Amino acid sequence: MPLLTEGSPAPAFSAPNQDSTPTTLDQFAGKWLVLWWYPKADTPG
Repeated sequence: MPLLTEGSPAPAFSAPNQDSTPTTLDQFAGKWLVLWWYPKADTPG
């Protein structure tokens, strides 16, 4: 998957929320959404 750039549309995804319930991007259609992640947080170094 190519790297995302600021302002580009997010790709479709499904991820567990804090209650382990699957959450998808489609659930936020028409709403503001901020995605935040640390791609190297689970890697050594």
